[in-house]
Amino acid sequence: MTDDELLAGVREAFTVLDPVPADVLAAARASIAWLAPSATLAELERDRSARAAAGVRGAANRVLTFASPDGSVEIEVSENGRDRELMGRLVPSMPALVEVRHRDLPPEGITTRAEPAGLFCVPRVPEGLVSLAFRLDDGTTIVTSWIRL
Repeated sequence: MTDDELLAGVREAFTVLDPVPADVLAAARASIAWLAPSATLAELERDRSARAAAGVRGAANRVLTFASPDGSVEIEVSENGRDRELMGRLVPSMPALVEVRHRDLPPEGITTRAEPAGLFCVPRVPEGLVSLAFRLDDGTTIVTSWIRL
């Protein structure tokens, strides 16, 4: 038996006895479509959960700040059942196409526009791991790190 035959047998055994779950394969395939090699990464700098004041109805909102060498992104996350609403702004202010990337969404995700003042709102974002891609009018892209909402 050659090394190649042995490895083929081991591969077949794992395929039968411990197959890769379909959702893991789907997430891996989708991640290839999300690649943006020339994008600037905006990493999570601050994650604040405001505490609701005593006697005030509703859940407290979460405030996320992502920082990159090109600027920052501030996002307020509001819960609405299983969905989230994202309201945010780009600093410095600039218009951009905003793409929400999520495992349960198609590769183009949910899109909206950030106005010239840098403000944007994205309603009905499913809970789970999310990343935002900002495609600026000058052709550059800023991508946030992944975060669980």
